[in-house]
Amino acid sequence: MNQPAAGAYAPGSYDPAATFEVDVHDEVFREVPGRTLMATVYRPRGAGPFPVVLDLHGGAWNFKDRSANAPMAAAIAASGLLVVSVDMRLAPEAPYPAAVQDASYGIRWLKAKAPTWAGDPATLGLLGSSSGGHVAQLIGMRPRDSRYNAIPLAGHPEIDTAIRYVATRSPISDPLERYRHAERRGREIMVQRSKTFFDPWETIEEANPQQMLDRGEPVELPPMLIMQGALDDNVLPAFQERFAASYRAAGGVCELTVFEGCDHIWVADPGPQTDRAHDMVKDFIARNLPRL
Repeated sequence: MNQPAAGAYAPGSYDPAATFEVDVHDEVFREVPGRTLMATVYRPRGAGPFPVVLDLHGGAWNFKDRSANAPMAAAIAASGLLVVSVDMRLAPEAPYPAAVQDASYGIRWLKAKAPTWAGDPATLGLLGSSSGGHVAQLIGMRPRDSRYNAIPLAGHPEIDTAIRYVATRSPISDPLERYRHAERRGREIMVQRSKTFFDPWETIEEANPQQMLDRGEPVELPPMLIMQGALDDNVLPAFQERFAASYRAAGGVCELTVFEGCDHIWVADPGPQTDRAHDMVKDFIARNLPRL
């Protein structure tokens, strides 16, 4: 591996261009009524300590699991990142804020577990896709919210939910506008998925990253990356442009890149634009690790 530049992250000397073999295994993440939530651990082979990433899956808050972002998780882990993808509870059985609570617990759980997998808990950041990006934004902006942190981590009351950065692909940064767009398009399934998650319905405004900024709420502003497909007719590029502008106006750093010719979930398919997204995430993480 290359030597880190002056002022760069030293403990794991992360080089986004490095290549590692990766071991993958599953762990029990959390037991909930009627279901066992699992975690998939992507551990680079080596002494580490490796920077740590918690991956939050998409699925419109109603479906999918930790495997949804497996190609991205595996690709970035191979650069020397400890990546852990977790299941989250799903609506309608578990509406908001259940998934956000699972993500909050996941941050604290992973900080406690990371050293056993040669990870550095001080480096932990979030990777979120679509609805998982929405959850990541909420956690990043409200890390001390008592509702989100309601699930205690046994034996570790001292571990908090602070994170280094939020990296997203097609995040639902304005769930109300996305709902209205689905209504206009006559997409009843998508409309219903919003209604089952935001129950009671007024939470679609309370748990809305764009409206949080519009209301001038006191929020944290971790460095944020948004990767967005130009052809996405699920979450429109205009939603992300407005959010990024609002985030910057509030004093945060928000890097927005629109991928031409790409739809909502282009990273599921191999190709140059998917490779570019992998490289962009790795470079963003490298630039937002703790400095000496």
